[in-house]
Amino acid sequence: MTTAANNPAIEAAGLRKSFGEKKVLDGIDLTVPQGTVFSLLGPNGAGKTTAVRILSTLVAADGGRARVAGRDVVAEAQAVRGAIGVTGQFSAVDGLITGEENMLLMADLHHLSRREGRRIAGELLERFALAEAAKKPAATYSGGMRRRLDLAMTLVGRPQVIFLDEPTTGLDPRSRQTVWDIVRDLVFEGATVFLTTQYLGEADELADRIAVLHGGRIAAEGSAEELKRLVPGGYVRLRFTDQDACRGAAVALGEVAADSEALSLRIPSDGSQRALRSLLARLDSAGVEADELTVHTPDLDDVFFALTGDSTPPAPPTPPAQPDQPTRQGRHTEAAR
Repeated sequence: MTTAANNPAIEAAGLRKSFGEKKVLDGIDLTVPQGTVFSLLGPNGAGKTTAVRILSTLVAADGGRARVAGRDVVAEAQAVRGAIGVTGQFSAVDGLITGEENMLLMADLHHLSRREGRRIAGELLERFALAEAAKKPAATYSGGMRRRLDLAMTLVGRPQVIFLDEPTTGLDPRSRQTVWDIVRDLVFEGATVFLTTQYLGEADELADRIAVLHGGRIAAEGSAEELKRLVPGGYVRLRFTDQDACRGAAVALGEVAADSEALSLRIPSDGSQRALRSLLARLDSAGVEADELTVHTPDLDDVFFALTGDSTPPAPPTPPAQPDQPTRQGRHTEAAR
């Protein structure tokens, strides 16, 4: 899908926020093109949720400026709220009422007519595979079903920009995959998704661009592949079926790690097009052809460790126990005001 890079869905400059003496955001800059998935990574307490709350007008920044859907988050806060959808870390579904009633409540908050609200609610319940359970109390839903209902409620107002704050926390792999498919569909249809996550594989799978937040600042930003190239340890593996060809390649390439039994060579490389072109040119000059070439680059775990200095991966947080009778007021209501 073509993105509108000259008209960003989200742009922020110099955002700062402190809570008491704790500086959470220390002048971050962000630009998110329309029709893309942008993922914000960082350790627990890095300020990811604070950034979401500022961009969705729920918290005021101490400094800097931000625009969402072309509107200033301070001067045009009401217009921003009308253009966005927000799904936070924990479900805002009301378990006392049915899935359909949760949807219709959101339709009322968006001032839709009864007929239009029922139409949109029905379409979304069908799309999120919740139509059969629509008349049942949401308290009877599984965790995955509640999360899908949460997302469906966020979409009632047809938002241009969708903030998903750790949307798959606590979900099983199948439910997580379902959420991923929904995110891809939303972007295909033109929405912009701002995603925070504790699952590095999730950002790798979904995001067009990723920013790593650490110490209140953006430590690095780029595509997943660009970020992986920042970390040393990548290599190219060449495999041969002929022993003489393997030896000839080793001589031509110089410093390589050879596995004589597997007839393979391991050559340090960042995996870039330029590096691969140079490698292949040297093989051509030596008159040697590999039977298989694979590129191995560091994963996002390696990037995270290198940029944040953490020695352990960011473990997904354990969600607190949800109340048996959640109130109807939640972040969906705040975003729709």
